[in-house]
Amino acid sequence: MKTDAVFKQAHNDALVYFAELSEGEPLPTEQALGERLRVSRTTVRKVIAALAGLGMVEGAGRARVVKAPPKRARMFPASETESASAAIEKRFMEWMLRENVRPGASINELELSRRFGVATTGIREFLNRFQSYGLIEKKPNSGWLFKGFTPEFASELFEIREIFELRSALAFAKLAKASPLWRKLRAIREEHVALLREIDARYHDFSDLDERFHRLVNAAAPNRFVDSFFDVISLVFHYHYQWNKRDERERNETAIGEHLDYIDALLSRRAARVEAECRAHLASARTTLLQSTRRLDE
Repeated sequence: MKTDAVFKQAHNDALVYFAELSEGEPLPTEQALGERLRVSRTTVRKVIAALAGLGMVEGAGRARVVKAPPKRARMFPASETESASAAIEKRFMEWMLRENVRPGASINELELSRRFGVATTGIREFLNRFQSYGLIEKKPNSGWLFKGFTPEFASELFEIREIFELRSALAFAKLAKASPLWRKLRAIREEHVALLREIDARYHDFSDLDERFHRLVNAAAPNRFVDSFFDVISLVFHYHYQWNKRDERERNETAIGEHLDYIDALLSRRAARVEAECRAHLASARTTLLQSTRRLDE
């Protein structure tokens, strides 16, 4: 399931960035572009070559300059900017929720490989990440045992989440005004407003929006270890508590309101407000999760 998702996402971000630049302006260095787009120099060079092909870059080496972008420069669709590991994670989470997978359930690599249309190596790599946390146990013959969660496990995990996210939220507030993350934040705010308007019919769509919002916040302070850890956070916070359908619509409506307060705090760029709204939302989410894990044990 090899994709070119990193390049395509960088290409999309570059189109947004270049729209803010003036024609004839010197092209930023490869290092500066890499930092801006959060990719390697190899990917930066591919992006520059692609933009040159679109007539958005002229010249060579340090003499390269920005040209006016075409009026309808095509962005790659979101489905093509999703990494292979992210795609497997999303399908796995949806499968767990749809099939109501409970502690003690068996997970078969080959079966999931066929169901998701991906190689077994991708499935195995994904499951291995959770094994170290004690959520999944390897069995002979390519089998796995889902061990489930406990309130104690969830509480410990949440303590780490609070540390990571508060750090990222405060970093978000300090981003340069030209950062593409502000555009993404405003776009995801519009999605929240639209979902709130149709909450009665679409309240079940909140899970995906919730995950994307928190990943966006964490993108302000990228850290490979935090990114890996977030896979486990996704499993616990965005899927596990949904097995308890009690008051799901009301819970999601409340969470959307908290997200909007959180987003507006980020847009204000005021650190004190950001910290207050971040802590308030995470405290609410923590209570919801712990109540859910306890109910499932009843």
